[in-house]
Amino acid sequence: MPYVEDPPAAPVPPEDHPPGESTLALLRRHSGAAVGIAVVLAATVGGFAYVGGFLTPDRLGADKIANALEATGGGAHAGFRRAHAKGICIAGTFTGTAAAARGLSSAGVFDGRPVPVTGRFAEATPDPYAKDPMVGVRSMALRLQPVGGDEWRMAINDTPGLHVSTPEAFYENALASVPDPKTGKPDPAKVAAYLAKHPESAAFLARMKAKPLASGFANDSYNSIDGFLFVAPDGTQRLVRWTMQAEAPFATLTPAARAGRSANYMFEDLLARATTGPLKWRLVATLAQPGDPNRAAEVWPADRPKVDLGELVIDHVESEAMGNCRDINFDPLVLPAGMLPSDDPIPFARSAVYATSFRRRTREHTPPSAVANQSAGTRP
Repeated sequence: MPYVEDPPAAPVPPEDHPPGESTLALLRRHSGAAVGIAVVLAATVGGFAYVGGFLTPDRLGADKIANALEATGGGAHAGFRRAHAKGICIAGTFTGTAAAARGLSSAGVFDGRPVPVTGRFAEATPDPYAKDPMVGVRSMALRLQPVGGDEWRMAINDTPGLHVSTPEAFYENALASVPDPKTGKPDPAKVAAYLAKHPESAAFLARMKAKPLASGFANDSYNSIDGFLFVAPDGTQRLVRWTMQAEAPFATLTPAARAGRSANYMFEDLLARATTGPLKWRLVATLAQPGDPNRAAEVWPADRPKVDLGELVIDHVESEAMGNCRDINFDPLVLPAGMLPSDDPIPFARSAVYATSFRRRTREHTPPSAVANQSAGTRP
């Protein structure tokens, strides 16, 4: 068994759930390398704490990494998630494409019946009051709860892969990304040394610089990043990654246009869209081929086979509060029968740090969020 400081969250009522952290970075558009790698750090922050083979109780654990994450943000923001702190709750349904999924996974979420969904959109920043124009990475977290079936949770991001493939590399990146109190920015020498040792992180920064930034949550697409095993009814296992592809037409904003938007424009746009009708995404699985790496920092070729597994429909958006998404741990290891973790170490790491973050957060008073007392949607 791998070493995990805290086990993955077990299915319990939402209010008892560790609030889940997803992942990712503030990654500001056109940032310099020193700032860029620091925000990348905030990005994947969805967590790392595990994990046998890479980490042992004597070397690296959830508390140590959680401390590093807090340091990269200039200290903890009491009561809020240690990463992706600024967010809003969503609810709706997922309806699987049974025929397409049948030969890929036996999971009940794909049987064609609508599955209740609770989730969260967030920005990859440790600052719950960050200004939206300054944040360049977004995330979607979901909890699918089939009636009488196994639930499935995910924390997915709009980035092309991650900047690291191991918890050890993540921790090294965190140390290099802690801001200097005198400048408020990471030490360029430390960042340069980190990038020299980890070319995969430099490659990630290049992909992010080339990636158009969606104008809102609703027209953005979100990637699993990590590889998971789908198990077919006959026991056949396939390594997959998946994407929630927005059905809304993609649109972007120029840096100048984005800079002129309000501090909460991403959330205002989402609430406005939700008043006009449901928001929709297609769940698309990408199937690994022989030789494809199962390392989060490496992106698979674009020509890999894809399978449409169903549609996510979001019909309600509301501010975080007790009992809704605020109190859910979107632990990526909460998987239904028909899915298994792969040998990718990152999900194990995220699982353990989420639990540590929860213990800290629940001992603290939670101030109102930047997006408080808001609600929109088509539900009666």
